[in-house]
Amino acid sequence: MKLLLVLVMLTACAAKIQDLSGKMFTFPLETNTAHVRLNLSSQDFEAVTVCHRSFTDLKRHHSLFSLATPTYTNDFLIFWDDTKNEIELHIKNKKVEYQGMDYKPNMWHSVCTTWDSGSGLVQVWFDGRPSIRKFITSGASIRGPVIIILGQEQDSHGGGFEIKQSFVGMMSDVHMWDHTLYPCEIQNYVDELNFPPGNVLNWRALDFQIIDKVLIENKIKDCY
Repeated sequence: MKLLLVLVMLTACAAKIQDLSGKMFTFPLETNTAHVRLNLSSQDFEAVTVCHRSFTDLKRHHSLFSLATPTYTNDFLIFWDDTKNEIELHIKNKKVEYQGMDYKPNMWHSVCTTWDSGSGLVQVWFDGRPSIRKFITSGASIRGPVIIILGQEQDSHGGGFEIKQSFVGMMSDVHMWDHTLYPCEIQNYVDELNFPPGNVLNWRALDFQIIDKVLIENKIKDCY
Protein backbone atom coordinates (compact mmCIF):
# COMPACT_ATOMS: atom_id res chain seq x y z
CA MET A 1 0.00 0.00 0.00
CA LYS A 2 1.29 3.40 -0.94
CA LEU A 3 1.55 5.63 2.12
CA LEU A 4 0.78 9.31 1.99
CA LEU A 5 3.62 11.19 3.61
CA VAL A 6 2.22 14.21 5.40
CA LEU A 7 5.16 15.30 7.51
CA VAL A 8 8.81 14.49 6.91
CA MET A 9 11.69 14.65 9.38
CA LEU A 10 10.91 17.93 11.10
CA THR A 11 13.16 19.22 13.85
CA ALA A 12 10.11 20.71 15.57
CA CYS A 13 6.52 21.31 14.56
CA ALA A 14 4.25 23.87 16.17
CA ALA A 15 1.38 22.54 18.25
CA LYS A 16 -1.88 22.18 16.35
CA ILE A 17 -5.20 20.36 16.52
CA GLN A 18 -5.69 17.79 13.79
CA ASP A 19 -8.07 14.95 12.92
CA LEU A 20 -5.79 11.91 12.64
CA SER A 21 -8.49 9.42 11.66
CA GLY A 22 -6.89 6.78 9.45
CA LYS A 23 -3.41 8.09 10.28
CA MET A 24 -0.49 6.92 12.41
CA PHE A 25 2.66 8.35 13.93
CA THR A 26 5.76 6.63 12.57
CA PHE A 27 8.89 6.65 14.74
CA PRO A 28 11.51 5.44 12.23
CA LEU A 29 14.74 5.76 14.21
CA GLU A 30 16.18 4.74 17.55
CA THR A 31 16.87 8.09 19.15
CA ASN A 32 16.73 9.95 22.45
CA THR A 33 15.16 13.03 20.90
CA ALA A 34 12.26 12.15 18.56
CA HIS A 35 8.86 12.22 20.24
CA VAL A 36 5.32 13.55 20.11
CA ARG A 37 4.08 15.79 22.91
CA LEU A 38 0.33 15.67 23.50
CA ASN A 39 -1.30 18.81 24.84
CA LEU A 40 -4.37 18.79 27.06
CA SER A 41 -6.43 21.32 28.96
CA SER A 42 -7.41 19.09 31.91
CA GLN A 43 -4.81 18.81 34.65
CA ASP A 44 -6.51 16.82 37.43
CA PHE A 45 -7.56 13.19 37.05
CA GLU A 46 -9.23 11.05 39.70
CA ALA A 47 -9.50 8.21 37.16
CA VAL A 48 -7.87 7.48 33.82
CA THR A 49 -8.39 5.26 30.78
CA VAL A 50 -5.76 5.29 28.01
CA CYS A 51 -6.14 3.30 24.77
CA HIS A 52 -3.69 3.11 21.89
CA ARG A 53 -2.53 0.81 19.08
CA SER A 54 1.14 0.12 18.37
CA PHE A 55 3.19 -1.82 15.82
CA THR A 56 6.89 -2.60 16.38
CA ASP A 57 9.60 -5.24 16.04
CA LEU A 58 11.63 -4.04 19.03
CA LYS A 59 13.32 -6.71 21.15
CA ARG A 60 14.17 -4.45 24.07
CA HIS A 61 12.47 -2.29 26.67
CA HIS A 62 10.39 0.60 25.34
CA SER A 63 7.84 3.16 26.43
CA LEU A 64 4.28 3.10 25.06
CA PHE A 65 2.78 6.07 26.94
CA SER A 66 4.52 8.45 29.34
CA LEU A 67 2.67 10.95 31.55
CA ALA A 68 4.80 12.96 33.95
CA THR A 69 4.19 15.71 36.49
CA PRO A 70 6.72 17.68 38.56
CA THR A 71 5.95 15.39 41.51
CA TYR A 72 6.12 12.02 39.71
CA THR A 73 8.03 11.38 36.49
CA ASN A 74 6.08 8.13 36.16
CA ASP A 75 2.67 9.45 37.18
CA PHE A 76 1.07 7.25 34.49
CA LEU A 77 3.46 5.13 32.43
CA ILE A 78 2.80 2.15 30.15
CA PHE A 79 6.09 0.34 29.54
CA TRP A 80 7.16 -2.92 27.89
CA ASP A 81 9.87 -4.86 29.76
CA ASP A 82 11.39 -7.23 27.22
CA THR A 83 13.60 -9.03 29.76
CA LYS A 84 10.61 -10.17 31.81
CA ASN A 85 8.27 -10.24 28.78
CA GLU A 86 5.67 -8.13 30.56
CA ILE A 87 3.78 -4.87 30.48
CA GLU A 88 4.59 -2.60 33.40
CA LEU A 89 2.13 0.00 34.64
CA HIS A 90 3.49 2.82 36.77
CA ILE A 91 1.18 5.11 38.72
CA LYS A 92 2.77 7.78 40.94
CA ASN A 93 6.13 5.99 40.57
CA LYS A 94 4.66 2.71 41.86
CA LYS A 95 4.65 -0.33 39.59
CA VAL A 96 2.57 -3.41 38.83
CA GLU A 97 3.56 -6.07 36.30
CA TYR A 98 1.46 -8.07 33.85
CA GLN A 99 2.85 -11.18 32.18
CA GLY A 100 1.33 -13.55 29.63
CA MET A 101 0.75 -10.88 26.96
CA ASP A 102 1.15 -12.23 23.42
CA TYR A 103 3.15 -9.22 22.25
CA LYS A 104 4.10 -10.46 18.79
CA PRO A 105 6.34 -8.31 16.56
CA ASN A 106 5.25 -6.72 13.30
CA MET A 107 1.53 -6.61 13.98
CA TRP A 108 -0.92 -4.15 15.47
CA HIS A 109 -1.73 -4.51 19.16
CA SER A 110 -4.45 -2.65 21.05
CA VAL A 111 -3.72 -1.75 24.67
CA CYS A 112 -6.21 -0.12 27.04
CA THR A 113 -5.30 0.71 30.62
CA THR A 114 -7.60 1.86 33.41
CA TRP A 115 -6.93 3.23 36.90
CA ASP A 116 -9.22 4.67 39.56
CA SER A 117 -7.84 6.66 42.49
CA GLY A 118 -10.79 5.72 44.70
CA SER A 119 -10.20 1.97 44.61
CA GLY A 120 -6.55 2.13 43.59
CA LEU A 121 -7.19 -0.63 41.06
CA VAL A 122 -5.48 -0.84 37.69
CA GLN A 123 -6.28 -3.14 34.76
CA VAL A 124 -4.92 -3.82 31.27
CA TRP A 125 -6.90 -4.91 28.23
CA PHE A 126 -4.47 -6.40 25.69
CA ASP A 127 -6.02 -7.01 22.26
CA GLY A 128 -9.41 -7.12 23.94
CA ARG A 129 -8.48 -9.59 26.69
CA PRO A 130 -8.72 -8.22 30.23
CA SER A 131 -6.04 -8.80 32.83
CA ILE A 132 -6.75 -9.29 36.50
CA ARG A 133 -7.36 -6.13 38.49
CA LYS A 134 -4.45 -5.19 40.74
CA PHE A 135 -4.05 -2.60 43.48
CA ILE A 136 -1.34 -0.02 42.88
CA THR A 137 -2.13 3.24 44.74
CA SER A 138 -5.23 5.11 45.90
CA GLY A 139 -6.41 8.28 47.57
CA ALA A 140 -4.77 10.93 45.41
CA SER A 141 -5.51 12.08 41.88
CA ILE A 142 -3.02 12.84 39.13
CA ARG A 143 -2.45 16.59 39.27
CA GLY A 144 -0.59 18.75 36.80
CA PRO A 145 1.10 20.40 35.19
CA VAL A 146 0.92 17.26 33.05
CA ILE A 147 3.28 16.42 30.17
CA ILE A 148 2.37 13.45 27.95
CA ILE A 149 4.98 12.00 25.59
CA LEU A 150 4.75 9.33 22.89
CA GLY A 151 7.98 7.74 21.67
CA GLN A 152 10.10 8.33 24.77
CA GLU A 153 10.02 7.63 28.53
CA GLN A 154 10.37 10.65 30.80
CA ASP A 155 12.99 10.40 33.54
CA SER A 156 12.40 14.08 34.27
CA HIS A 157 9.37 16.31 33.71
CA GLY A 158 9.37 16.62 29.91
CA GLY A 159 12.82 15.12 29.34
CA GLY A 160 15.50 12.73 30.56
CA PHE A 161 15.04 10.45 27.53
CA GLU A 162 17.14 7.29 27.11
CA ILE A 163 17.76 5.92 23.62
CA LYS A 164 17.30 2.29 24.74
CA GLN A 165 13.83 3.09 26.09
CA SER A 166 12.64 4.84 22.93
CA PHE A 167 9.82 3.49 20.80
CA VAL A 168 10.55 2.55 17.17
CA GLY A 169 7.54 1.65 15.05
CA MET A 170 4.04 3.00 14.47
CA MET A 171 1.37 4.22 16.86
CA SER A 172 -2.26 5.15 16.22
CA ASP A 173 -5.71 5.76 17.73
CA VAL A 174 -4.51 7.31 20.99
CA HIS A 175 -7.39 8.26 23.29
CA MET A 176 -7.55 9.24 26.96
CA TRP A 177 -10.55 9.64 29.26
CA ASP A 178 -10.91 11.07 32.76
CA HIS A 179 -12.89 8.02 33.90
CA THR A 180 -12.72 4.24 33.54
CA LEU A 181 -14.47 2.90 30.46
CA TYR A 182 -16.99 0.09 30.62
CA PRO A 183 -15.71 -3.28 29.28
CA CYS A 184 -18.03 -3.11 26.27
CA GLU A 185 -16.73 0.34 25.37
CA ILE A 186 -13.16 -0.99 25.51
CA GLN A 187 -14.14 -3.96 23.32
CA ASN A 188 -15.71 -1.59 20.79
CA TYR A 189 -12.45 0.38 20.71
CA VAL A 190 -10.47 -2.81 20.11
CA ASP A 191 -12.83 -3.89 17.32
CA GLU A 192 -12.80 -0.38 15.79
CA LEU A 193 -16.55 -0.04 16.28
CA ASN A 194 -18.49 2.90 17.67
CA PHE A 195 -17.08 4.08 20.99
CA PRO A 196 -17.03 7.41 22.84
CA PRO A 197 -13.84 9.28 21.83
CA GLY A 198 -11.48 10.37 24.56
CA ASN A 199 -12.59 13.49 26.41
CA VAL A 200 -8.98 14.28 27.42
CA LEU A 201 -7.09 13.09 24.32
CA ASN A 202 -9.09 12.48 21.15
CA TRP A 203 -7.32 11.05 18.08
CA ARG A 204 -9.95 12.72 15.91
CA ALA A 205 -9.09 16.14 17.32
CA LEU A 206 -5.59 15.80 18.70
CA ASP A 207 -3.58 18.74 20.01
CA PHE A 208 0.07 17.76 19.59
CA GLN A 209 3.59 18.84 18.79
CA ILE A 210 6.16 16.77 16.89
CA ILE A 211 9.80 17.05 17.88
CA ASP A 212 12.51 15.68 15.58
CA LYS A 213 12.12 12.63 13.32
CA VAL A 214 8.47 11.55 13.54
CA LEU A 215 6.17 11.15 10.53
CA ILE A 216 2.42 11.22 10.03
CA GLU A 217 1.34 8.61 7.48
CA ASN A 218 -1.74 6.73 6.39
CA LYS A 219 -2.30 3.83 8.74
CA ILE A 220 -1.15 0.44 7.48
CA LYS A 221 -4.03 -2.00 7.18
CA ASP A 222 -4.21 -5.63 6.14
CA CYS A 223 -5.42 -6.36 2.63
CA TYR A 224 -8.01 -9.11 2.18
